[in-house]
Amino acid sequence: MRGSGFREHMREGHHRGGRHRGMDGTAQRGAKTFRRGKAISFLEMLHVKRATIKQQLEQPEFQSIQQILIGELKAIDMVIQEFSQLFDIQEGETTEAADSRQEENVHETNE
Repeated sequence: MRGSGFREHMREGHHRGGRHRGMDGTAQRGAKTFRRGKAISFLEMLHVKRATIKQQLEQPEFQSIQQILIGELKAIDMVIQEFSQLFDIQEGETTEAADSRQEENVHETNE
């Protein structure tokens, strides 16, 4: 049998990833250690890919692969939704970040 030291070790949460959980044993909501700017820029990249696929759906030369494009569009929508939920990113945050970057680029080119 295992000693009481092992039980104490388990209770403190040092076994099988327990230190990543809250004090009550439930998993914490959302990631706490990530660079929010990188997460937002990745989400913006996903939105650009989605817009590209949506444009391709409207073009006649992509008519033969329309079902594939619809599947890709559904998949990327799912990834965007899950990513936004995981990192707790609101819809307005990505557009605000893009607008501020555009303003910076305009200022740089005018100078």
